[in-house]
Amino acid sequence: MSHNSFGHLFRVTTWGESHGPAIGCVVDGCPPRLALGEADIQPFLDRRRPGQSAFVTQRQEPDQVRILSGVFEGLTTGTPIALVIENQDQRSRDYGEIKDRFRPGHADLAYELKYGIRDYRGGGRSSARETAMRVAAGAIARKVLGPDVTIRGALVQMGGDAVDRAAWDWAAVGENDFSCPDRAAARRWEQALLAARKSGSSLGAVIEVVAEGVPPGLGAPIYGKLDAEIAAALMGINAVKGVEIGEGFAAAALTGEANADEMRMGADGRVVFGSNHAGGVLGGISTGQPIVARFAVKPTSSILTPRQAVDRHGREVDVLTKGRHDPCVGIRAVPVGEAMLALVLADHLLRHRAQNPDAPDSARLPRN
Repeated sequence: MSHNSFGHLFRVTTWGESHGPAIGCVVDGCPPRLALGEADIQPFLDRRRPGQSAFVTQRQEPDQVRILSGVFEGLTTGTPIALVIENQDQRSRDYGEIKDRFRPGHADLAYELKYGIRDYRGGGRSSARETAMRVAAGAIARKVLGPDVTIRGALVQMGGDAVDRAAWDWAAVGENDFSCPDRAAARRWEQALLAARKSGSSLGAVIEVVAEGVPPGLGAPIYGKLDAEIAAALMGINAVKGVEIGEGFAAAALTGEANADEMRMGADGRVVFGSNHAGGVLGGISTGQPIVARFAVKPTSSILTPRQAVDRHGREVDVLTKGRHDPCVGIRAVPVGEAMLALVLADHLLRHRAQNPDAPDSARLPRN
């Protein structure tokens, strides 16, 4: 299988399967002399780690990362950084009944048709377990971006219930099990998800990720557009079925006057925007405003309600998926979305510096 690498100058290759002995990644292109240790990566993995509440899969994985190369005396060397996480709580027997059956909503059939072979234990390579390494690589990408760039994510909708944006509080994200910025919505979601889990069903979700402090000039016209590559990165997360930047699909309901982000000159010589409908990107290039993106995650396909399917022998069968699964995969997708945004921005920052080493790092206009 090809296409296991992501990025250009800052490039990440992941490897491993859900029920294999380990998962890992190699980060190539990281600049030298950046302070980096396992303690810089682990907090982000802890946010994605399974088994932390009643609302996520109960698979118990400590997800302790080890750095195998690319770091010497606490600093990156500029050589490939290899990371590994040992798998410790595989229960492959849970999947014995579906080894010849194609689960609806999963990649089972597509893998079989493409390769003629598949790892049925938890989905193998198609499992969301692989995203742990994206989160680990994203922690390194944040080092490249530096402390002035802040990337945060939040769950803004579960099922059909969305947050009240007037009640948005970033501090609330760390106070509940859903990374929800609306405390009242988090309380509602708790009851809804417990009911879904009890019935063996699942719910979808929408996640919003915001990057602040991003310098202007990242991205390139036509085939290197920043928003296009952000969309591709977020769409590449397991179970994601939709991505939007800024107003996204809601922009279609606006007039030209309402959608235009008006500009004025600030007292410090910087361009000041009156709104951010564009989500921080114009013409595929960052403007210096916050980058805002959202992605929709489908309901978990692993449910206890029997669904009609077929097996590899061409027989029609009913399938229900046993084992330990997230009733809403969107919860643990929040740090994954943050990581993918960090990876894209780090890659574009290095590209931008390579082409424009003397470019300004603020939205000041050049003076003649």
